Amino acid sequence: MTSPHPRIRPEGTAPRRVRDLALAFGFEVTSPAPPHGADVVVSSVASDNRVVADGDLFVALPGAHAHGARFAADAVARGARAVLTDADGAAFLASAPGLVSTPVLVAPDPRAVLGPVAAWVYGTPADRLMTFGVTGTNGKTTTTYQLDHLLRALGWTGGLVGTVEMRVGDRVLPSRLTTPEAADLQALLAAMGEQGVRTLAMEVSSHSLSMHRVDGVEFGVVGFTNLSQDHLDFHGDLQTYFDAKAALFTPAHARRGVVVVDDVWGERMAAAARVPVATVRTRAARPGEAAADWTVTDVVPHGTGSAFVLTHADGRTLRTSTTLPGDFNVANAALAAAMVLEGGAHLDDVVQALAAAGGFSARVPGRMEVVGPGGDGNPRVVVDFAHNTDALELALAALRPTTAGRLVVVFGATGDRDKGKRPSMGAAAVAGADVVVLTDDDPHGEDPAAVRAAVLDGARAAQAVAREAGREVEVAEVAPRAEAIARAVRTATPEDTVLVAGRGHETIQEVAGVDVELDDRVEARRALQQRAGHEGAKDERTTTA
Repeated sequence: MTSPHPRIRPEGTAPRRVRDLALAFGFEVTSPAPPHGADVVVSSVASDNRVVADGDLFVALPGAHAHGARFAADAVARGARAVLTDADGAAFLASAPGLVSTPVLVAPDPRAVLGPVAAWVYGTPADRLMTFGVTGTNGKTTTTYQLDHLLRALGWTGGLVGTVEMRVGDRVLPSRLTTPEAADLQALLAAMGEQGVRTLAMEVSSHSLSMHRVDGVEFGVVGFTNLSQDHLDFHGDLQTYFDAKAALFTPAHARRGVVVVDDVWGERMAAAARVPVATVRTRAARPGEAAADWTVTDVVPHGTGSAFVLTHADGRTLRTSTTLPGDFNVANAALAAAMVLEGGAHLDDVVQALAAAGGFSARVPGRMEVVGPGGDGNPRVVVDFAHNTDALELALAALRPTTAGRLVVVFGATGDRDKGKRPSMGAAAVAGADVVVLTDDDPHGEDPAAVRAAVLDGARAAQAVAREAGREVEVAEVAPRAEAIARAVRTATPEDTVLVAGRGHETIQEVAGVDVELDDRVEARRALQQRAGHEGAKDERTTTA
């Protein structure tokens, strides 16, 4: 079993009586007999016995392979004062040695109440923060970083939770999940409040909504970026995937929302929302489409990114820019701006803050991150997280206008995940690039060659279509991934751009259950230095496209 990350706990949580917890949620307290057991107090919550500390309420959840109740004795030995579980867990604990003096609370579905219970124990910490949550298939990370960037520019002490990292003010912590487990999230929010954090920008994944990780948090403003095929191995189909994300736009999770309505899924999200919603459109409305509340116009190249104008239907106008390339990053920045404005910020304050901060200039690790700017006989090399068809298309389209030579892409598909997108990813690579280097992403437990073959089928079919149209696209299959990156960089011309897509900020590749150190950015730097005749990777600095 993989060791968990170090646990974050607030320092000043007031003890809570098990009796009061049972009354607040209607839980039965089974062992020991009341009132003695119910007078026990807890001050924190954990659902992983390996990180339990003194004063915890241990929540024993039913699992795919074993019930958490089997680890309750270990949790109590580590300092847990009480256990919350379901009827099956309580039945197991009734005969477990060493637990006769430990209160056991019973809930029909302990996972569904874990978030609210943890929020209650920690004193509903989200209520003391200005909270923003972002969901969607692509753009969650970038939008969250731009939100945090703007909120800090406005003078707030910010907190951030997402795929790449967590930030508590200026302290940076590693992330294991896009959205932490419910007990960990509530503890993190409580710790943020203790350390002076006043705003929260957070990615909210469809998995987290389906698995109740954000239950107990009511966001002030939530945002929706877009929706395309991804995670269907978990959700089954696009409608179920959409429904999971739509749950964020309900009174249980949010007070108001902002939705990008550039496509049909955005329109559907705005219509399905059960909280007040403002809409954002980054293109002109088509016949039959309702006017959006916020509209992006006058998008022009600006440095490495774009300048743009965001105008509300009431005439309020914001002129700003983003340093990241591509229309999709204009959409991400516009969504961040609209969310802060819909959250109550004054337009003049936002205008001044962005002007002082250089627009939306947050550097997002592994998102259009330039590890080699080009020049001195070298190609430009960019690393991006694009790991599905839509994101790959957008990343290639964003780089094409600023590529003088060939556009080269190195990518693969993830094993043990949505298999339906593999051929379409191959086709998208051929449609958008001049040279396609197909390699491995994270094979997980699947045969890497089989994953590559499925992607290659789509690439070869698209290559034949391109050839008939008079366009030649080179397609090669190269493994392992480090060699694929090295080959792409080695054979590129100084006018070329090499996009290494799919893993972004990630530093571990899982192959047949084994974690292998692999950072696309490190491999790209090494390849550039070897190309220039230098060994090693000495310069760890990067810039952002």
